[in-house]
Amino acid sequence: MDGFLYFPQKLARVFLSLGSGFSLTSLAAALVVAAVVITWRRRHRPLRPGTIARGLFPVWLVRHASVRADIGYFAFNVFVYGLIFGWAVVSYKFLSGFVGDSLTTAFGAVAPTPYEFTARVIITLALFLAYEFGYWLDHYLKHRVPALWELHKVHHSANVLTPLTVFRIHPLDGVIFANILAVSLGVTNGVANYLFGKPITFFSIDDTNVVLVLFVHVYVHLQHTHLWIAFTGLAGRIFLSPAHHQIHHSNNPVHFDKNLGSCLAIWDWLFGTLYVPAKAPEPLSFGVKAGEADMHSFGELAVAPMQRAAAHVAQSLRGDDAPLPDTPRTLS
Repeated sequence: MDGFLYFPQKLARVFLSLGSGFSLTSLAAALVVAAVVITWRRRHRPLRPGTIARGLFPVWLVRHASVRADIGYFAFNVFVYGLIFGWAVVSYKFLSGFVGDSLTTAFGAVAPTPYEFTARVIITLALFLAYEFGYWLDHYLKHRVPALWELHKVHHSANVLTPLTVFRIHPLDGVIFANILAVSLGVTNGVANYLFGKPITFFSIDDTNVVLVLFVHVYVHLQHTHLWIAFTGLAGRIFLSPAHHQIHHSNNPVHFDKNLGSCLAIWDWLFGTLYVPAKAPEPLSFGVKAGEADMHSFGELAVAPMQRAAAHVAQSLRGDDAPLPDTPRTLS
């Protein structure tokens, strides 16, 4: 019976859990926001039946080969990834406990805080900032280190963007991301628990930080769409709008290695990788490099990245500085 329930249970976890990054509630919220944006932009023109639907799901988008590849990666990451790679992730709870115990040994115990609610608010915000930093650091390394770029390039190979593109992640890319996040979150949680004198539970929905859930429901899905929604000025230096992330996917060299965060732009702003979009849409095309062959086959998305990554590692071990045929983008 468990075997028969495996697939529906996995789908329920993805679509029905409020803490999921792909819940039906967050997708519905994104759909509503997108429909409102389209309606507002056509406010001076007649709004005919089907206009909004065509704006949300243009034919050129839904029929694109890149979307079919995204669907394949969705199936893999939902049903297969955890079975193969679940063991390969550093334990967040173990690391948090280790850091807290180490601080206690080194500096002595701290009296438990009597301000439980305040402590929960602080640790919730601290862990969200730690998540954002871990996301930025992972992204930075994958755009800087040649072998890691070969894996991460799978995500950038999407020629059109839909919410499903978030699943277009090479398995090894996902393993590295999960471990970097575990370290970032584990260290932050361990330090916070030490300073508060006891373990503090952050505010969550289905084990996901409530702040992250809020962002996912407000606009994160719209980052992987064709809709240009830009935050400018100070807001564009704090929050990563859909336009920010679309620029990140652009194959225009001017946009390479910019906007590496997830929900917030603060780490990009701090470390010099921020590109604030203009209100008016920029002409963008997506993919790894302009003019490069599309990467939508199983071999190009799963096998070839590991071969190229291994070639970069082997070259580094040899101390050979000669560029390989497919070199990564370089950060300016």
